[in-house]
Amino acid sequence: MSVKTAAIVGAGVAGLVAALSLARRGIFSDIFEQAAELTEAGAGLQISPNAAYVLGELGVLPALRSCWREPDEIGLSSGLSLRPLAAVPSGAFAVKRWHAPYGVLHRATLQRVLIEAVSRNAMCRLHLGTKIETATPQAIAAITKTMPDLIIGADGVWSKVRAQVPDSPRPHFSGHIAWRFTLPEAQAPAFLDRFTVTAFLGPATHLVCYPLKEVGGFNIVAIGTGHSSGENWATDASERQRDALLGQFSGWHPGIKKMLAEAENPSFWPLYETGLGRWHNGRDTVLVGDAAHAMMPFAAQGAAMAIEDAFELAGLVATLPLNAALTAFVALRAPRIAKVRNRGAFNKFAYHARGPFRLGRNIVLKLRPPQALAADLDWLYGYQAKG
Repeated sequence: MSVKTAAIVGAGVAGLVAALSLARRGIFSDIFEQAAELTEAGAGLQISPNAAYVLGELGVLPALRSCWREPDEIGLSSGLSLRPLAAVPSGAFAVKRWHAPYGVLHRATLQRVLIEAVSRNAMCRLHLGTKIETATPQAIAAITKTMPDLIIGADGVWSKVRAQVPDSPRPHFSGHIAWRFTLPEAQAPAFLDRFTVTAFLGPATHLVCYPLKEVGGFNIVAIGTGHSSGENWATDASERQRDALLGQFSGWHPGIKKMLAEAENPSFWPLYETGLGRWHNGRDTVLVGDAAHAMMPFAAQGAAMAIEDAFELAGLVATLPLNAALTAFVALRAPRIAKVRNRGAFNKFAYHARGPFRLGRNIVLKLRPPQALAADLDWLYGYQAKG
């Protein structure tokens, strides 16, 4: 094993999963997080079976299953009429077909469970309130007194570690905005199903709703177009931003428009993605998750791809010389990331279709049985990462 110690920059989902994955392979890691306290922005998160499989291998799935919900199905409905268009069974079906559950939970819950696992693991050491300005082995060693064999950039779409990788991907604003909020069950309209993840589709917009056990209600994400407020994840939506959102949903069903108009404390998330570029420097530094390939949420796979990345990277650096492991990591992950991006682009086209394309989409979806829709997802949800 050429790697005995690693430095991980970023203690989000990607960084914490990387630490646990390396520890599973007997590799010690220091995890650096500039925040003095770990708090997760946002609200809900979907953990599809391909990600749940990895979390099971790391031993944290039982803790997650005790506090998340496993929806009975993943559905598509018209945002204009609320009419169901198609559904993929989940629940017990997901476990049987894809060998792992499909869960929905608060982001903070996943982070809490991962932090607890890292804190219990003697092979992991978490450094809070520690900002790494220049992610070089020398800079890391100045803090830890140990020169790391490997540096992992798990520091998100505005990664600082990326500066150590020549010709690395660059982030850019997608032109899309997500407005997020939670809704207590007592205030939820009757058309929201507490046993289903539902994507409501409309012209140039869509809205995703699913239950959150931790808040006793629903997570709501409405996606449209807008302007970026700069390099930040979430800000409170201004009246101007709320008006812009409502304007884009003006033709939607009255129940959805009312729900959006009455939303309490929605947050405003400009959606960024990265272009193509190198993920490692060929020596000692590699990018994972959003630092390498931030993507749009149209396939709901951003967190899942970060989880897969971290797990498979650990397996490779534990079994190959480091340079070969980094090359193999890109060869393994890049085609899958490209395929997920393509699926997201297809979903965007289908979800936001207008006019005749929307009518054609609806007809095709109504004609396809649930089993056929599930088969289309086997390559994605049935993937078992190699760690």
